[in-house]
Amino acid sequence: MNTNRLDTDLLIAGGGLAGATLALALARFVPELSVTVVEAFPLSPDALPADYQPSYDARSTALAWGSRRIFDALDLWPGLSEHATPIRHIHVSDRGRFGATRLHAHEHDQEALGYVADNRWMGLSLMRALMGTSVNWLAPAEVVDMTPVSGGVRVAIQRGNEPHEVNARCLVIADGGRSGLREKLGFIARTEDYGQNALIANVSTSDSHGFTAYERFTEAGPMALLPHGSPARAGHESALVWTLSDSELSDILSLSDEQKCQKLQARFGWRLGRFTRIGQCHHYPLKLTTVAEPVRPGVALVGNAAHALHPVAGQGFNLALRGLMTLVEQFRRAVDEGLPIGDLAVLGRYQQLHREDWQQTVQFSDSLIRIFGQPLSPVAAARDVGLVGLDLMPGAKRWFARKAMGTGGRKPQVPSQALLAKAGEHDE
Repeated sequence: MNTNRLDTDLLIAGGGLAGATLALALARFVPELSVTVVEAFPLSPDALPADYQPSYDARSTALAWGSRRIFDALDLWPGLSEHATPIRHIHVSDRGRFGATRLHAHEHDQEALGYVADNRWMGLSLMRALMGTSVNWLAPAEVVDMTPVSGGVRVAIQRGNEPHEVNARCLVIADGGRSGLREKLGFIARTEDYGQNALIANVSTSDSHGFTAYERFTEAGPMALLPHGSPARAGHESALVWTLSDSELSDILSLSDEQKCQKLQARFGWRLGRFTRIGQCHHYPLKLTTVAEPVRPGVALVGNAAHALHPVAGQGFNLALRGLMTLVEQFRRAVDEGLPIGDLAVLGRYQQLHREDWQQTVQFSDSLIRIFGQPLSPVAAARDVGLVGLDLMPGAKRWFARKAMGTGGRKPQVPSQALLAKAGEHDE
């Protein structure tokens, strides 16, 4: 059996949103490194339509303002923004109680607090940008194993019936939390089951969303409605994240679309008028997953492979983006200092710098779910007071807004000036 061999500086397992963004950032800021991406789905220029037409059932991701700044630095935002709906207002409320707080972009001198973009459009935008780089793609293919060797790692790849071996200085695992590669390589993930499921769908309402995102905490669990559709005109389409128990999920999935809308109406209320349509429903169990030690010599975990959060707070992908830029910063520094990019000192700096951000974000996201999931009257009264307090206290409200916008960390949330300067040198 023949084995094909390939050498690369960096191998990325997974070419989804996290892996593709990392590849683009490396091509932009550390072009000295050769980068290879291994992706399970086939890639082709034919998959990049000249005229993109969003689907009503397209799944989407909430992008914080800090993430928009990262995409700006990658020269990706001008194209990506063509189909990114702005979030200009956030309304957080406790269903059936008086507590509520409101955030507005104009209070922070921003055009938006965040955006909602279709996952497919983000993927296409990344593919277009990567077509003009030297990043090498192996697709369809899958990383099946890894062995430490002198100076890096040897990665076993299966491409159809053909095995490959790739010698790399560093392997980055960006294929999500359910591929099994993380566990196969011995990384220990800590998982807390929320005992709930997320139902994801796009819905239409009789009233316009007014570019407002609604975070609604109910006695049965949290839910979110995010503005979706046209970036320029406030329409009637929203992206729904609905938290349901196992039995509730089963009941909802058995209903007709009209009955689903009625159930949603009863749970959410009438702030957007009547629910008139619900699209294709996707669902998955909700778990908080973290990996305490996401690096080892020659290997690093990023994105959902390193941490997966509850989706209602909208923090997961934004946290992943900040982690990717932290990793790129460390690779840039390693190249400048003549250090091996897979050295534990290099990857350990990434872990140390990103740790504070993910710990704070996990705590922020998890505490929201746990506090607002308590039905007891004293707890409910206390959180109502807290929501009203956020609305009345400028300092607390600014802190909450920074968390929502992804700009609340102590370290820079976008590439540093030094990194941007290096990129400029290579562009000349």
